Amino acid sequence: MKLVMICIGFLYGNLIFSQEVFGEWKTIDEDTGVAKSIVEIYEKDGEVYGKVKKILREDKRDLRCTKCKGDLKNQKIEHMVILRGLSKKGEKYTGGKITDPEKGKTYDAKIWIEEGKPNTLLVRGYVAFFYRTQKWKRVEK
Repeated sequence: MKLVMICIGFLYGNLIFSQEVFGEWKTIDEDTGVAKSIVEIYEKDGEVYGKVKKILREDKRDLRCTKCKGDLKNQKIEHMVILRGLSKKGEKYTGGKITDPEKGKTYDAKIWIEEGKPNTLLVRGYVAFFYRTQKWKRVEK
Protein backbone atom coordinates (compact mmCIF):
# COMPACT_ATOMS: atom_id res chain seq x y z
CA MET A 1 0.00 0.00 0.00
CA LYS A 2 2.82 2.36 0.88
CA LEU A 3 4.47 1.69 -2.49
CA VAL A 4 1.21 2.42 -4.33
CA MET A 5 0.85 5.78 -2.54
CA ILE A 6 4.44 6.71 -3.39
CA CYS A 7 3.86 5.84 -7.06
CA ILE A 8 0.62 7.85 -7.17
CA GLY A 9 2.36 10.80 -5.51
CA PHE A 10 5.22 10.61 -7.99
CA LEU A 11 2.92 10.49 -11.03
CA TYR A 12 0.69 13.27 -9.70
CA GLY A 13 3.73 15.42 -8.94
CA ASN A 14 5.03 14.97 -12.47
CA LEU A 15 1.69 16.04 -13.91
CA ILE A 16 1.70 19.20 -11.83
CA PHE A 17 5.25 20.18 -12.72
CA SER A 18 5.24 19.21 -16.39
CA GLN A 19 3.39 22.32 -17.57
CA GLU A 20 3.04 22.66 -21.30
CA VAL A 21 3.90 25.69 -23.40
CA PHE A 22 0.48 25.71 -25.07
CA GLY A 23 -1.96 28.50 -24.28
CA GLU A 24 -1.90 32.28 -24.05
CA TRP A 25 1.15 34.26 -22.93
CA LYS A 26 1.71 37.96 -22.23
CA THR A 27 4.78 39.43 -23.89
CA ILE A 28 6.54 41.95 -21.68
CA ASP A 29 8.41 45.08 -22.81
CA GLU A 30 11.94 44.62 -21.44
CA ASP A 31 12.48 48.36 -20.98
CA THR A 32 9.21 49.29 -19.26
CA GLY A 33 8.05 45.97 -17.79
CA VAL A 34 4.59 46.59 -19.29
CA ALA A 35 2.70 43.82 -21.10
CA LYS A 36 2.59 44.47 -24.86
CA SER A 37 0.61 41.65 -26.41
CA ILE A 38 -1.00 38.25 -25.96
CA VAL A 39 0.56 35.43 -27.99
CA GLU A 40 -1.26 32.13 -28.38
CA ILE A 41 1.03 29.08 -28.57
CA TYR A 42 -0.56 26.12 -30.36
CA GLU A 43 0.26 22.91 -32.19
CA LYS A 44 -0.53 22.32 -35.85
CA ASP A 45 0.54 19.33 -37.95
CA GLY A 46 3.00 18.22 -35.27
CA GLU A 47 4.78 21.59 -35.01
CA VAL A 48 4.39 24.46 -32.54
CA TYR A 49 3.40 27.98 -33.59
CA GLY A 50 2.74 31.28 -31.87
CA LYS A 51 0.30 33.92 -33.11
CA VAL A 52 -0.17 37.46 -31.82
CA LYS A 53 -3.73 37.14 -30.60
CA LYS A 54 -4.05 40.70 -29.32
CA ILE A 55 -1.96 43.85 -29.07
CA LEU A 56 -2.81 45.40 -25.70
CA ARG A 57 -2.33 49.07 -26.62
CA GLU A 58 -5.31 50.12 -28.70
CA ASP A 59 -3.30 52.72 -30.63
CA LYS A 60 -0.89 49.97 -31.85
CA ARG A 61 -3.48 47.42 -33.04
CA ASP A 62 -3.41 48.49 -36.70
CA LEU A 63 0.40 48.45 -37.05
CA ARG A 64 1.82 46.46 -39.94
CA CYS A 65 5.16 44.72 -40.31
CA THR A 66 6.63 47.19 -42.80
CA LYS A 67 10.21 45.98 -42.20
CA CYS A 68 9.38 42.29 -42.67
CA LYS A 69 10.28 40.39 -45.81
CA GLY A 70 8.46 37.78 -47.86
CA ASP A 71 4.91 36.78 -46.96
CA LEU A 72 5.07 38.76 -43.69
CA LYS A 73 5.75 42.07 -45.48
CA ASN A 74 3.04 44.63 -44.60
CA GLN A 75 1.04 42.01 -42.71
CA LYS A 76 -0.93 43.32 -39.74
CA ILE A 77 1.04 42.48 -36.56
CA GLU A 78 -2.09 41.61 -34.60
CA HIS A 79 -2.94 38.02 -35.70
CA MET A 80 0.52 37.50 -37.26
CA VAL A 81 2.21 34.13 -36.72
CA ILE A 82 5.55 35.10 -35.16
CA LEU A 83 6.72 31.64 -33.97
CA ARG A 84 6.90 28.82 -36.51
CA GLY A 85 8.03 25.25 -36.88
CA LEU A 86 9.15 24.34 -33.36
CA SER A 87 9.31 20.70 -32.28
CA LYS A 88 9.78 19.17 -28.84
CA LYS A 89 13.23 17.96 -27.81
CA GLY A 90 13.31 17.01 -24.15
CA GLU A 91 11.82 19.85 -22.11
CA LYS A 92 12.38 22.47 -24.86
CA TYR A 93 10.83 23.24 -28.22
CA THR A 94 13.51 23.96 -30.82
CA GLY A 95 14.25 24.06 -34.53
CA GLY A 96 11.85 26.86 -35.37
CA LYS A 97 11.90 30.54 -36.21
CA ILE A 98 10.71 33.69 -34.45
CA THR A 99 10.01 37.03 -36.12
CA ASP A 100 10.46 40.36 -34.36
CA PRO A 101 7.81 42.48 -36.12
CA GLU A 102 9.25 45.75 -34.79
CA LYS A 103 12.62 45.08 -36.44
CA GLY A 104 11.37 42.91 -39.28
CA LYS A 105 14.02 40.28 -38.49
CA THR A 106 13.62 36.52 -38.21
CA TYR A 107 15.81 34.41 -35.93
CA ASP A 108 16.23 30.76 -34.97
CA ALA A 109 14.09 30.05 -31.91
CA LYS A 110 13.59 27.83 -28.91
CA ILE A 111 11.08 28.04 -26.08
CA TRP A 112 10.71 26.32 -22.73
CA ILE A 113 9.06 26.68 -19.33
CA GLU A 114 11.39 28.23 -16.74
CA GLU A 115 12.42 25.65 -14.16
CA GLY A 116 10.36 26.01 -10.99
CA LYS A 117 8.17 28.72 -12.58
CA PRO A 118 5.40 27.02 -14.58
CA ASN A 119 3.84 30.37 -15.51
CA THR A 120 6.99 31.77 -17.13
CA LEU A 121 7.87 30.92 -20.72
CA LEU A 122 11.44 31.57 -21.85
CA VAL A 123 11.55 32.58 -25.51
CA ARG A 124 14.97 32.71 -27.14
CA GLY A 125 15.80 34.12 -30.55
CA TYR A 126 19.35 33.56 -31.76
CA VAL A 127 21.87 33.70 -34.59
CA ALA A 128 24.89 31.43 -34.05
CA PHE A 129 26.18 32.23 -30.52
CA PHE A 130 24.35 35.54 -30.16
CA TYR A 131 20.95 35.35 -28.49
CA ARG A 132 18.29 37.20 -26.57
CA THR A 133 15.86 35.56 -24.17
CA GLN A 134 12.53 37.07 -23.18
CA LYS A 135 10.26 36.04 -20.32
CA TRP A 136 6.58 35.76 -21.20
CA LYS A 137 3.93 35.33 -18.50
CA ARG A 138 1.06 32.83 -18.72
CA VAL A 139 -2.36 34.48 -19.07
CA GLU A 140 -4.46 33.38 -16.11
CA LYS A 141 -8.00 32.33 -17.01
